[in-house]
Amino acid sequence: MKQLAEFIPIALFFIVYQLDGETLALGGWEYTFDGIFTATAVLMVATLVQVGLTWALTRELEKRALWMAAAIIIFGGATLVLRNELFIQWKPTIFNWVLALAFGGSQFIGDKNLMERTLGSQIVLPRYVWTRLNMLWVGNFTLVGALNLVVAYSFSEATWVSYKLYSAIGFTLALTILTAIIISPHLKEDTPVTDNQEA
Repeated sequence: MKQLAEFIPIALFFIVYQLDGETLALGGWEYTFDGIFTATAVLMVATLVQVGLTWALTRELEKRALWMAAAIIIFGGATLVLRNELFIQWKPTIFNWVLALAFGGSQFIGDKNLMERTLGSQIVLPRYVWTRLNMLWVGNFTLVGALNLVVAYSFSEATWVSYKLYSAIGFTLALTILTAIIISPHLKEDTPVTDNQEA
C-alpha cells in the first residue's frame, strides 16, 4: 500500500505535464500550465502531502521516503528557481546512485547489510541470501539511475516524463518479483518441525 501511495505524486507529475499550455480558470483567477515547471511544483506538493498523510495514518516513515521527499524538494526547488529542467531530470539518477552506494557500502560495514537491517526483523534468511538480495537492489538502483540519464539526454522531454512514470512502475514490479523469487525458497525452511516430522 505504501509503495502504491508513492506512485501518486509521479502520476500527478505525468498528468499535469500533459496539460502544458492549458488554462485553468476559477472565478476571476486564471493559471496557464507551464509544462515541466508546473508538473514539478505539483510533484513537490503531492510528495509533501503523501508523506504527511503516511505519517498521520501510520505514525511511521521510512528513511527512504524521507530522503526521496528531500531530494524532490531540493532538485524540484532548483528547477523552479533556476527555470532549468535538468535539475529534476537528474534527481532520479542521483537519488538512485546514492542508494546504490549506501546499499553496496553496507555490504562491507557492520554485521548486517542494509537489506537485512531493513527486513531482518520480519524474516530470517541465510547470510548469502541477504547478500544476494542486497546486491540485486544495488544493481537495480545503478541501472535505474543510468537509464534515466540515457532517456533524459537521448530523447525528448515529453518522452522522459512518460518514461519516469512507466519505468517507476515497471522497475518496482520487477524488483518485487525478483525479491520474492529469491526469498520464497527459504520461507519453507522456516516452517516449524513437529515431533511427527522429526520421526
